[in-house]
Amino acid sequence: MLAVRGLTVDIQASRILRDVTLEVGEREVVALVGRNGAGKTTTLRTVMGYLRPAAGDVAFKGRSLVGLPTHAIASLGIGFSPEESEVFGDLTVAENIEIATWTRRSARTPAERVERAYAVFPKLRGYAARGGTQLSGGERKMLSVARALALDPDLLLLDEPFEGLSPAIVPLVAESIAEIARLGVAILVAESNIHHVPERTSRLYVLERGEIVFAGKPQDALRDAAVLRIIGGAP
Repeated sequence: MLAVRGLTVDIQASRILRDVTLEVGEREVVALVGRNGAGKTTTLRTVMGYLRPAAGDVAFKGRSLVGLPTHAIASLGIGFSPEESEVFGDLTVAENIEIATWTRRSARTPAERVERAYAVFPKLRGYAARGGTQLSGGERKMLSVARALALDPDLLLLDEPFEGLSPAIVPLVAESIAEIARLGVAILVAESNIHHVPERTSRLYVLERGEIVFAGKPQDALRDAAVLRIIGGAP
């Protein structure tokens, strides 16, 4: 479904990504793990068209995304929840979710898509009339993912979905992501903590200083001392 090949990205004359290659299949959950500054956000933002690669290609369902504007990429069926959540503070929770239904046509009606978002994040239903600025960090994160889900995507990009969350909120977000996977939506999640990688993850990539240094099954990464040192899982 998503194929990233030889991706090289420069930002302000600095090389951030070097020959990054990864893929996500239909209905698959894939994790991109690396410490802060490794290039995870740059990878996701390049997929979404915010950044243009210096070399390499990003293809979705066989179509190159390079050069397409972000709204066009979203309309093809890729939802994105950024690390900073970036909910609209002057809109209500309901309006934040509904606005995603304007971006892409799908077989589901807008009402069905909104209802599915609330079904995955039931806590947000009680906050429907609350403004975006009246939410906690965890609630904003849930809203950001719910809004991306209301796009009715085939692929969902999640950038650090657990970053900054309180221990009480982490299990709620984890279960919601698991439910999205059960719905059949493919997921590419970027995480700095390997222990936050979703349970349904079938493939894991480790990014270090802009390069992929491991690609394989999560259980193999957990047995690799060098990988664990990189991602903070071992002393």
